[in-house]
Amino acid sequence: MDDAHIEGDLTRVLYSAEDVARRVTEIAAEIDEAYRGKDLLLIGVLNGAVMVMADLSRAMKIHCEMDWMAISSYGSGTQSSGVVRILKDLNTDISGRHVLVVEDIIDTGLTLSYLISNLRSREPASLEIMTMFRKPEAQKNMVKVKYVGFDIPNEFVVGYGLDYAGHYRNLTSVGTLSPHVYS
Repeated sequence: MDDAHIEGDLTRVLYSAEDVARRVTEIAAEIDEAYRGKDLLLIGVLNGAVMVMADLSRAMKIHCEMDWMAISSYGSGTQSSGVVRILKDLNTDISGRHVLVVEDIIDTGLTLSYLISNLRSREPASLEIMTMFRKPEAQKNMVKVKYVGFDIPNEFVVGYGLDYAGHYRNLTSVGTLSPHVYS
């Protein structure tokens, strides 16, 4: 879905589908270089990372495996609840593996901080983070992120996996959601 199909729902478009695709390709090349010859496991964080994970893995030139986790600190609102729950755990043993967590967005860092602590306890060989979007102004827990697609303003954004109440994930661009949609 492109933004023409949701006219009036976005205040502004931050990144076009082309901007996002270009950045994913750049990050994939960095990951290829960093993990060449290593046993890489990508862990996507559901549901938002589906788009990023699919595009990133297809842009990569090296072999990798994939698994998924679902953790949540969000309801249907626009603010983090601060309560983290594992909704779906990994199917793969990560002990001794090189792990790259793939996220759609980091805003407060609370959910990711919990996830990283949980994964470190499973003794991977290495553990790094890739996020497509990061809100530096919203961060409460500083989490070291190795690969960042774009730093974005501390506004409510949708598209490319980012949603509001389950909608807009399939929007190919990324934009600021108009307040009239969620007020």
